[in-house]
Amino acid sequence: MVREKILGGNWPEENPEENPKDDPQEDVIDDSDDDSERTTGRRGSAETERLQAMLDTPESDTILRPKRISEMVGQTEVMEVLYIAIDAAKKRGDPLGHILLDGPPGLGKTTFATCIPREMGVPVSMASGPGLKAPKELIPYLSNLEPGAVLFIDEIHRLPKSVEEYLYTAMEDFRIDIVLGEGVNARTLNLALPKFTLIGATTRAGMLSGPLRDRFQIREHLSFYKTSELVEILSRNAKKLDVQLTAEASEEIAKRSRGTPRWANNHLLWVRDFAQSKSDGRITLPISEKALAMRGIDSIGLDRQDRRYLETLIRVFSGGPAGLEAMAHTMSVSSDTLEDEVEPFLLRSELLTRTRRGRCVTPKTFEHLKISLS
Repeated sequence: MVREKILGGNWPEENPEENPKDDPQEDVIDDSDDDSERTTGRRGSAETERLQAMLDTPESDTILRPKRISEMVGQTEVMEVLYIAIDAAKKRGDPLGHILLDGPPGLGKTTFATCIPREMGVPVSMASGPGLKAPKELIPYLSNLEPGAVLFIDEIHRLPKSVEEYLYTAMEDFRIDIVLGEGVNARTLNLALPKFTLIGATTRAGMLSGPLRDRFQIREHLSFYKTSELVEILSRNAKKLDVQLTAEASEEIAKRSRGTPRWANNHLLWVRDFAQSKSDGRITLPISEKALAMRGIDSIGLDRQDRRYLETLIRVFSGGPAGLEAMAHTMSVSSDTLEDEVEPFLLRSELLTRTRRGRCVTPKTFEHLKISLS
């Protein structure tokens, strides 16, 4: 145990009789190798401490997020690569190489980014690409990193060009250059950084510049989940929520979750609320069907907006082709909403095609919506 002065000045005489209310534990810093102390990142920034404490508390179970890679389901190929990289880094005593995770939303990029530091036994700092508008906003994250720590940047493709270029030397040479002053009086301060791991998450890897993309030693794409994998996720999370979920209900919820754990978890939370409000709290097949029908989620996961899009394309444009702007104006919905939120799943489900002339429905759409081709 080491006693240190925190804010300077002299400590009062240590006399228990004169200071009976003083708690000696308040002035003591524990330098032991206890894992719980080491993983909280107490020497890092206040933000790192807050995030790490939040991740290590039992309350994090309420968001149904796994704490270890071994607790995750699916993404087998990605997990195998990460296990090898983590094991090798531990044996060498080196930080993990920089990692880029890309894929559609809700597939586990952030989950991987929070599990990897726990596997390595290091703290993690979290940032968002849109929030780092200038290099000066990135400096506190980098300067407060501990050796081997992880810096996670979500939506890294939305980093401004100036911030992206500032990361080059930080990732490759573990240093940053800070310019002090202006004009002829300006000077450059070279600041060495501890070796760290940058984990970037993006839904659009193609928007990253080549120089930044090439600086990631590990680049993995996350794919959609099978129904069986979603069933296992739902079963595990039902236990965390202390709710009884039948196998038939789990299968039905998984089929309507678009191959995405986030959708599955959201559906599970809603069905749980419905079961507790309208029934005895048990999630059965009839209860899950009624709950999801109330939200407009059909048998393959289409919601009201998806079906309205397809019905408009059939009714107004005779099934297509129709331009995106024409569809947006007809539905009174922004074109960005249609392109980014509605169309991806319709395209993946083979209910929609995009051609040079515009959007067209497929025969599968008529079959699903029970609309006659004539």
